Amino acid sequence: MEHRLTILQTVLPDYRGRFFEHIRDSLGSRFELYGGSYYFESSVKTDNTIIHHSVTNFYLLGGKFLWQRGIKHLVQEEGLLVLEMNPRIISNWYLLLRRKWSKKETVLWGHAWPRNGKESKSDLLRQQMRKLANSIVVYTKQQQQELQFKMPKKLIYAAPNALINKNEMVPVSENPRNLIYVGRLTKAKKVLFLVKAFSAIIEYLPEDTNLLIVGEGEEKDEISGYIKVQRLESRVQLLGHIYDQHMLKGLYASSIMSVSPGYVGLSITQSFGFGVPMLISNGEPHSPEIEAAIEDENSLFYDSDDINSFRESVLSIFSSRDEWIKRRSRISKSCAKHYAVEAMAQVFINLVAKDVR
Repeated sequence: MEHRLTILQTVLPDYRGRFFEHIRDSLGSRFELYGGSYYFESSVKTDNTIIHHSVTNFYLLGGKFLWQRGIKHLVQEEGLLVLEMNPRIISNWYLLLRRKWSKKETVLWGHAWPRNGKESKSDLLRQQMRKLANSIVVYTKQQQQELQFKMPKKLIYAAPNALINKNEMVPVSENPRNLIYVGRLTKAKKVLFLVKAFSAIIEYLPEDTNLLIVGEGEEKDEISGYIKVQRLESRVQLLGHIYDQHMLKGLYASSIMSVSPGYVGLSITQSFGFGVPMLISNGEPHSPEIEAAIEDENSLFYDSDDINSFRESVLSIFSSRDEWIKRRSRISKSCAKHYAVEAMAQVFINLVAKDVR
């Protein structure tokens, strides 16, 4: 019997489309994908153009926990079943326990540690979840090494968290003059701080330098209101969610640097893939993708929530603008080598082939 791969996710956002498509192209009918309609944070929704089986997300206790309806048959699913490594998904505990009793292989996929770090009390529960899985896939080599030290007998692999295909990672430059933010509009991402900081330093910047904001989220209305009150409409563009790669490529091409005012997430590899360096706030609980950042090579850091530090960093970028533009090709090539969708998908394809190294 041919090995099969089934992946169950809380949600299937558009930025995962290339990843799932690459797996499907490789495995064909041996690949099945399941997902609900929206995430714990409701602004993250499933892209229904992604081929999948729908399940119902039933959130409990004000959205703190999740039970997915329509998944019980996966207990007996042949081959590998990949689940999110999130203890808040109660139905995943059910599947892990039942499949362990049935001697079916189950893989956990996600961040090795809770957002508060590996010493967090909540990792005690996550560790119990990890013990139930046959193997684990995390997002970075560093997390793989750290978790392997904690669980020396467990099979643990690293699949780089990627958004873009390798052939799409080309340096772009079209009179780069703007600052760009791509991501969710939430308190943790601190996009409102970014708008306020940009407003505070706008007099020091070239007149054709704008702040481009791409994304949706709970703070959109507050950010939009601030832009209107401060009369920043001509300099701050709130563009909403954009996934079209051609449009994003153009926005990045016009930007001298991307900015992460809160914790760094997936957009860092997207920015680097286009050769655009990133300005990053220090002292935030960054996602594992922060390992891609090399200060003074593809990124700069400023003191979190400090407008003066932000101003100094931005002015430094503009004063050495030509040097940053020259680095774009190097930044893009390095990202393509380590953070392409193909490399991420291949880890899961190899799991099915029993050939992960």
